[in-house]
Amino acid sequence: MGKKNQNVAARKLQGREGFEEYYASIFGDRWQALKEALAGESVYACWNGGGTEPYYLDPASVFAALQLPLEGAEHILDMCAAPGGKTLVIASRMAEDAELVSNERSPARKNRLAQVVQNCLPEEIRNRIKISCSDGAKWCTTQTEVYDRILLDAPCSSERHVLADEKYLSQWSPSRIKSLSMEQRALLSSAYRLLVPGGYLLYSTCALCPSENDGVVSRLFKKFADAELCFTDSEPAVKENIERLCSLPSLIQPERTECGFHILPDKSAQCGPIWFTLIHKRIR
Repeated sequence: MGKKNQNVAARKLQGREGFEEYYASIFGDRWQALKEALAGESVYACWNGGGTEPYYLDPASVFAALQLPLEGAEHILDMCAAPGGKTLVIASRMAEDAELVSNERSPARKNRLAQVVQNCLPEEIRNRIKISCSDGAKWCTTQTEVYDRILLDAPCSSERHVLADEKYLSQWSPSRIKSLSMEQRALLSSAYRLLVPGGYLLYSTCALCPSENDGVVSRLFKKFADAELCFTDSEPAVKENIERLCSLPSLIQPERTECGFHILPDKSAQCGPIWFTLIHKRIR
C-alpha cells in the first residue's frame, strides 16, 4: 500500500466523501472516468441455455465464468450461485455425465436461483443440478476434496450498486470492506479444501477494491503450498465456441493485477466490473 493509501486508511472515512476519497486513492487519475462508467447504463449478454426463456447477464461475468475449464469435470460446485447466471454458463457447458451443485446461503436468493434454473435450462440438464441452501464457508468442516471444479463468485462490496443507491452510499465505510474480505477468505479457504488435487477453482467478485480480490487470493497462497495460479504466463481468452449459447462483445479487455484480472467498464465498453482468477491444486 502506497503512502497516499496509508494516509487514507489511517483516517475515518464515511459516506459519499469517504467513498470518493478511498477509491480515488486506489485508481488515481483514472477514478473519475471509471466512476462515470460505473454510473452509466449497464450492458447485457443474452445466454440461451435451451430452456423456455433466455437469461441476461453482464458480458464480463460470462467471460469470467468461461475461464473455468470443464473438460473431464464430473463433480462441479457453484458455491455462491444466486441469482444464477454463472450456474447457467457452467451447466450449459458441462459434460453429459457431469453433475453440478449450485449453492446459495440466502433462502430468498436460493428461490430465485431455482427459478432461473427451471426457466433457463432444459430438463436433461436440470436433472443433473442439485440446488442447496447453506453457508459454503462451513462445508469444509464435514467434507474435503469432493469437487474437481469449483466456482466461487463471492459476496462483495459491489461498488457499482453502491454508487447507484444514495442510501447505501451514505452508509459506506471501509469497515464493510474489512468485514467482506474476512468472509471471502473463509469462503475461499473452504472452497479450496473441497477441491480435489488436480482440480481448478475460479474465484471472482464484482468488487473494485484490491483487498477483496488480490488480497484474498494472496492469503490463500500463503496458507496452502499446493495452490498455484494458472494465468502466470498467459492471458484469459474465450477458448470455446459458444455461438449457440451467447454472443459476446469483442471489446472486453481484462487488465492484469497481482493475482488475476480486472474487467472494468471504462476500458471494456461498459462491461463489468468483475475480477477473477483461476487456481489449480497441484497433485501431491
